[in-house]
Amino acid sequence: MPDKKQIVCPHCQGINRVPAQRLGDNPHCGKCKRDLITGKPAELSDASFDKLISKSELPVVVDFWAEWCGPCKMMAPAYAEATNELKTTAVLAKLNTETAQQASARFQIRSIPTMVIFKGGKEVARQSGAMSKEQIVQWVNSI
Repeated sequence: MPDKKQIVCPHCQGINRVPAQRLGDNPHCGKCKRDLITGKPAELSDASFDKLISKSELPVVVDFWAEWCGPCKMMAPAYAEATNELKTTAVLAKLNTETAQQASARFQIRSIPTMVIFKGGKEVARQSGAMSKEQIVQWVNSI
């Protein structure tokens, strides 16, 4: 039986099983039929946060940010580019700390931007401060 990865749909939060070797073949959600891997950061809320980090079998990188944050805005294009480069090896998502205050408080986000990598629902790495696309890719691949 081929190795399958559990992927949470960024649109409807449906859980899908995709053969690992097919992750680059533009898989679609079995529930809503939209792209599972978009190459863009998934937008998270307090409601969708736990399901994505706990149910995804790929590492999940969450960028904790805010609209008023200059460094967050500066890093956003690099994060989007990194998302596209890492799309078959990790799920990159963004969580606005102003609108998702429960998740931000639970993980004690004190400065932004802060990126946290989760594996199996557990935090495995954290990095604060703006980074370039290359730095983000290297950091994610090193975990």
